[in-house]
Amino acid sequence: MTVLDLDFRRLFSACTALLLAGALTACASGRGANPTLGERDADKFLFDRGTEALEKRHWIEAREYFRRLVDTYPGSQYRRNAKLGVGDAYIGENRSDSFILAANEFREFLTFFPVDPRADYAQYRLAVAQSKQVLGPQRDQTATHEALREIETFLRNYPSSQYMPEGVKLERELRDRLSESEHRVGVFYFRYRNYAGAIQRLSGVLKSDPAYSRRDAVYFFLAESYFKVGKLTDALTYYDKLIAEFAVSEHLDDAKKRLTEIKR
Repeated sequence: MTVLDLDFRRLFSACTALLLAGALTACASGRGANPTLGERDADKFLFDRGTEALEKRHWIEAREYFRRLVDTYPGSQYRRNAKLGVGDAYIGENRSDSFILAANEFREFLTFFPVDPRADYAQYRLAVAQSKQVLGPQRDQTATHEALREIETFLRNYPSSQYMPEGVKLERELRDRLSESEHRVGVFYFRYRNYAGAIQRLSGVLKSDPAYSRRDAVYFFLAESYFKVGKLTDALTYYDKLIAEFAVSEHLDDAKKRLTEIKR
């Protein structure tokens, strides 16, 4: 054996020892390792790792752990929660396509486990995933209607859910988006002196959503539209509503000035 061969064998042995030591360290720490199919508590290992990654906002890593559990261990007690974890990880990725995939995960959960104790969470998160796809008030509101339908299902079916406060808040946000879309159309008509169109749109907002967060603006432009067409009694009604319901509004001073002008 040559000196060169001997040096090569020594180098190979040293590298092998280092690799083996690294592998043993990884196994001992339990981090970064993957269980073998059929290994005892492998499903728990995957679930724990996925949960840990989810808490750290390592969305892709969490999704991979949860997905492997769901696909590999159909009888696992952790499988249902892992299914929810996949959906949560998709939402966390915060991309337009991941929101669609998240909605599919939660919808599948509700289809296969409709009476599961965490069905309320799945329905709430389904609504959240849908709400992430909502467009601005000046654009098409189909996604807003779909999200609103899902959150209304949550509010109707799970009145005792711990997620009810978040659900009520989300419903208000979605209704505000729809109302703002109609409100903007009404103001557009007003700006272009189509007062009849403005009255129709703005009245529709108050009828469909009387709790609209920006109804002070609706009151003002509706009153102004009635004033422009000479219906002073109707105009007074909405000026008075604005002043009575809102102590703070960008339209308050203009409404008071107009009231003074009409009563004079």
